[in-house]
Amino acid sequence: MEELRDFGTIILVVAGGFSLALLSSKLTERFPIPAPALFLVAAAIASDLFPALSEQISIRDVERIGTVALIVILFDGGMGVGMRRLREAAWPIVSLGVVGTFGTAAVVAAFGHWALGFDWTTAWLLGAVLAPTDPAVMFSVLGNREVGGRSGTILEGESGANDPVGIALVLGVLELATHDDASAWSIAADFSASMVLGLAVGVLGAITLLPVMRRVSLPSEGLYPIRVLAAAGVVYAAATVVGGSGFLAVFVTGILISEARAPYKGDIKGFHTSLASLAEVVVFVTLGLTIDLGSIFAERQWLDGILVALVLTLVARPLVVGLLLLPARLQLEERLFVAWSGLKGAVPILLGTFVLLAGVTEAERLYGIVFVVVAFSVLVEGSSIPLVARRLGIPMETVAQEPFGVSIRLRADPELRRFVVAAGSAAEGRAIRELPIDEHSWISLVVRRGEARQARGEFRLDADDEVLLLSDAEDVGGLGELFELSRSPR
Repeated sequence: MEELRDFGTIILVVAGGFSLALLSSKLTERFPIPAPALFLVAAAIASDLFPALSEQISIRDVERIGTVALIVILFDGGMGVGMRRLREAAWPIVSLGVVGTFGTAAVVAAFGHWALGFDWTTAWLLGAVLAPTDPAVMFSVLGNREVGGRSGTILEGESGANDPVGIALVLGVLELATHDDASAWSIAADFSASMVLGLAVGVLGAITLLPVMRRVSLPSEGLYPIRVLAAAGVVYAAATVVGGSGFLAVFVTGILISEARAPYKGDIKGFHTSLASLAEVVVFVTLGLTIDLGSIFAERQWLDGILVALVLTLVARPLVVGLLLLPARLQLEERLFVAWSGLKGAVPILLGTFVLLAGVTEAERLYGIVFVVVAFSVLVEGSSIPLVARRLGIPMETVAQEPFGVSIRLRADPELRRFVVAAGSAAEGRAIRELPIDEHSWISLVVRRGEARQARGEFRLDADDEVLLLSDAEDVGGLGELFELSRSPR
């Protein structure tokens, strides 16, 4: 009984903490304070007030939690960008995601070496850890607002692209720091191989997953998002096993499946967006629990962190973004907004744990600086994003909440067709799997006498059944002949 009571206490603390976190998100609607900042600061204060909390989680635990969370965040980020939006801003996204990561890391590394006294290896680690930006923090800052124009696409795409690059860069520098036989050439070769293999596995993962999503039915609609989540884990693991970047692989897979039509696609996207938000909360809380605020202030890590944050925000980011966006067709206001909006989040946290676990020189100091920089980014930069957007004239659209998501989603889908099975039609009495429907069309739902039925392959259609079908526009004529009577959604 005592063990059950202790475990119940843990559940109470965790569930209560998440409930408070969700309630705190309402504060962000009234006050321009990003929710991740609240989680980070609250967890750090709690760990100092109740030291037993920090004893329950190790740096290894944070690293593993961060890895799983980042898989979810990057997969959702890829689905949020999609191929159509990626094509619209491919060059800025790729240049900022790859070249921009190295450039930002180089500027921060130079400051860390000459101003903070780090040796070059540790200084490069500092720069590489802090170079990537974070999509989930950006979404949290914006709340139910969406940045219009190409600047929003660039920020989202860059934050997904530079995370795998930053991770691979940190792993390469750690290899250089911990192995005497490592060289810059070998690190460059490993980095290139990691990117190529990650990209290849991501593409193969999407090619494999798409037919499964479209054709393989499951007993319950709640299992469809779980299947895609499991697939993301498989893609990450497969890329990692062959020596590629698992994080790049899941991001690429998310991009490629984003706009594909599949049953319960809206539910799948909604599930992963919610899960990514939860993952971001977990990462910020775990980081906060591992931070000793006393040592940060006693050892003046807070001052180093603020100096690095200022250099990163006011020098490194504007310099790199300004140069790389010169060929892009963007207005000055859009360039300034992209330069200001490079928010830091889960990835620097995860990379900081890599450095700690590797045991490199001054790892504890570097980890404290990471905490301060991330806190500064979400508190100062994040809080100012809506104001900066207004001052620069960057359009922000409010995304209306849809509490009755099923009916609204069906009516909003331009590729959804509704057909009524006529008596004597070719479809009457036939099982769904027997219908002559090509791979670009599939039945999502059947309504019989006002009751929704799952569209499984063995389900047989009766006269007057209403069929909800996803299809390309050019297929409508042939499908109308199959069912004889059709009507468009109202």
